[in-house]
Amino acid sequence: MSSTNSHYAPVREDWLARHAEEPLDPALPIVDPHHHLWDRPGWRYLLPELLADTGQGHTIIATVFVQCRAMHRADGPEAMQPIGETEFANGVAAMSASGLYGPIRACAGIVSHANLTLGAAVRPVLEAHIAAGNGRFRGIRHITSWDADESLITPGYATPGDILYREEFRAGFAQLAPLGLSFDAWLYHPQIPDLTALARAFPETPIVLDHVGGPLGIKAYAGKRDAVFAEWRAAMAELATCPNVSVKLGGLGMRINGFGFEERVEPPDSDTLAAAWKPYINSTIELFGAARCMFESNFPVDKGSYSYGVFWNACKKLAAGASAEERHALFSGTASRFYRLGLA
Repeated sequence: MSSTNSHYAPVREDWLARHAEEPLDPALPIVDPHHHLWDRPGWRYLLPELLADTGQGHTIIATVFVQCRAMHRADGPEAMQPIGETEFANGVAAMSASGLYGPIRACAGIVSHANLTLGAAVRPVLEAHIAAGNGRFRGIRHITSWDADESLITPGYATPGDILYREEFRAGFAQLAPLGLSFDAWLYHPQIPDLTALARAFPETPIVLDHVGGPLGIKAYAGKRDAVFAEWRAAMAELATCPNVSVKLGGLGMRINGFGFEERVEPPDSDTLAAAWKPYINSTIELFGAARCMFESNFPVDKGSYSYGVFWNACKKLAAGASAEERHALFSGTASRFYRLGLA
């Protein structure tokens, strides 16, 4: 797999294979609430690849597929083309639910895209997603990551910096709660106050902040980790006052975070990952509580920086001081409840 944008490091299976670890607490049930599936030139990550990763010794009982422009319809109205992604993910979920691929229930929850800037006109799109999901569709992600440096904007998702305040976006966002749908928020740490304002305007809409709020560490943010952390933590503390917001703990393996795992001669071990992420993970759990936090893999995006099994070992080390109840919440309970997966 090759990559030319500033976000995704190339996945090098031979490099990843140079370090493996025995799984810690292998019987601990895990719901992975954030992964993607796609078939792109030079980069295929479909059910076989997902199963190869989830089969590395940890007990992954279910997953949530999250929007990534996979298998959009080639024809029909543009607004309805993302329905193809839900149809695709639901097909994978049906394959997994057959039991032919083991006990895991892949894509037990589905999050796709709908253009919220359509305003109230987005409702038929949401209803079509619900129908296509066959009981698995849970919400939408409308990527809003923005920075003055255009090279940092998520590739393919040009968006205005004030989108979360725009009348048409909020009119579309207002359609989610009446349909029982949630919102996955992907933005960068300077935009966290914008999400706080949105969450306060729509207190009945469940929101989950992806990738601990996207702390940036490259370009204009390089060499400023302490300052970025201080800004990030202050914004997260204010966001935590919104009871309708939860947070995904992960997604820190992208180049934009500036940790540079992908540049190492050897792949990082779980101790290295845990040490680098501890300030962010500990602060988030402290601010939001385990009942509003969930560990996430963000695979295959983060696979350019570390392997799936090593990632979950790092998460288990980060949660070493948590109670049994908190560990259950962090690894499966919060995700199952937020995405209504019906798991214990």
